[in-house]
Amino acid sequence: MTTLIVIAKECLPGRVKTRLHPPLSLEQAASLAAASLDDTLDAVAALRATRRVLAFDGQIPPAAASGYDVVPQVAGGLDARLGAIFDGCSEPALLIGMDTPQVTAELLAPVFSDWPDDVDAWFGPAADGGFWALALRHPNGDLIRGVPMSRDDTGERQLARLRAAGLRVRLLPTLTDVDHIDDAHTVAELAPDGRFAATLAGFGALQLSEVI
Repeated sequence: MTTLIVIAKECLPGRVKTRLHPPLSLEQAASLAAASLDDTLDAVAALRATRRVLAFDGQIPPAAASGYDVVPQVAGGLDARLGAIFDGCSEPALLIGMDTPQVTAELLAPVFSDWPDDVDAWFGPAADGGFWALALRHPNGDLIRGVPMSRDDTGERQLARLRAAGLRVRLLPTLTDVDHIDDAHTVAELAPDGRFAATLAGFGALQLSEVI
């Protein structure tokens, strides 16, 4: 079976989704981030995980993470933080972020059933060149540490690292990370019934031309 790990930040103004400001205020950006995290936690609730972990940067975890083991993130860059999370796992583990609220349990279900014998890792590419999900049969943080993060070739480099280590990788669908306001509108259209879409709609009729 598989451990589920969600990596998240506390959704405080000025700490999350700052690239949505403008056109959103920092308070609106934080509210949208909180909705994204809640939608993500709702989506994965039905998965048959042996353990649920919230790798959390903050003081007060969201109420939707009730039942999760809350583990603080280590200091350092994102590659170091992700590596440490996987080092803390002793069984197959899937890590996802809080930035793809259009995710569904159906997309991730194969990772939480019996892994095919020819699969050592699952990899979810993001449309911006990063990745939104990574699962390892044998978790090892060294497979991630040193990979440059938050770049348009991060996903390509991470996938190359896995394959260079001899891992047989199966791809998950490509999803859109919410980084900019146009991403937010795209994701809201993909998942119109979630908290994320409702929160964004509640801010009023923002136009993409307002992005500066």
